[in-house]
Amino acid sequence: MSGNSTTPAQPAILVEGLTKRFGERTAFADVSFGVDYGEVFGFLGPNGAGKTTTVRTLGTLVAPTAGHAAVAGLPLRPENAVEIRRRIAVMPESPGLYLRLSVAENLAFFAGLYELPDASERITRALRAVNLLDRADDPCRALSKGLRQRVGLARALLSDPQVLFLDEPTSGLDPVAARDVHELIDGLRNRGVTIFLTTHRLAEAERLCDRVGIMNTTLRMIGRPDELREQLFAKSLEIRTRDPLADPDRVFGALPGLEGWHRGADGAYLLAVADPDLAAPAVTRALVAAGADLLSLSPSRHSLEDVYLQLIDTDVEAQAR
Repeated sequence: MSGNSTTPAQPAILVEGLTKRFGERTAFADVSFGVDYGEVFGFLGPNGAGKTTTVRTLGTLVAPTAGHAAVAGLPLRPENAVEIRRRIAVMPESPGLYLRLSVAENLAFFAGLYELPDASERITRALRAVNLLDRADDPCRALSKGLRQRVGLARALLSDPQVLFLDEPTSGLDPVAARDVHELIDGLRNRGVTIFLTTHRLAEAERLCDRVGIMNTTLRMIGRPDELREQLFAKSLEIRTRDPLADPDRVFGALPGLEGWHRGADGAYLLAVADPDLAAPAVTRALVAAGADLLSLSPSRHSLEDVYLQLIDTDVEAQAR
């Protein structure tokens, strides 16, 4: 699975003002973004936010209502649908395997369905890529859910896709099986495969994705996780002392670059500062001078989950009922 040996000038996916409506219901509206070749792009959002419909639209299964897109170098138009499908692969949350057939028989069936040349060689490469070559003759019904997910990924890799859409690839997996899928995704990225990942696991997205887009019928934000944190949250220091400070206003009031402070519910002091690295030595000196027993001082770390919850405050699916 080599992906692209060279990186084309245009993005692997380019979306401009894409909109999809079903009658009076809007699945998603005015969505614009680009995904580079070799990038793992996370697509996050609540149920009903339009993520799956976006994937189905980019995969040529649903026609957009408005806007434009290009996938794997081809404009998203009806006359290009067959060729786009040859260049991409979609792995749904449920891989849709025939459980009475062996792993190899499943892949041979789909290779024939796709009319792929050199099917035997492709099956061997795909199974090697997902570390299942020694399980080729096992019936799929005998495999764990994690191994079936790997078979589903092997099926998606049969056509050597330039762009791979993964819909919740670790849903329902235990931590060890999920880690194995993460390692496979990392390996595909290293081979130059573009991966469009939809997931509800925010820690997974933070670990895997070069950039993420947060969706709630419209695209709320897009960027690297660290960029989104910086845009949404002020820089701060988190301070923990053995005992509460007798006069925190006096201790913190004269600090240079301090923009404000408050005490969290867990007892930690959170100081909003212009530059945590520059402020930390002055904060330490002030605490020592005040006789405080300092337990820890560190930059406050906001997770991708914090970013998500800051942006997504509505359950779209519940509102629609």
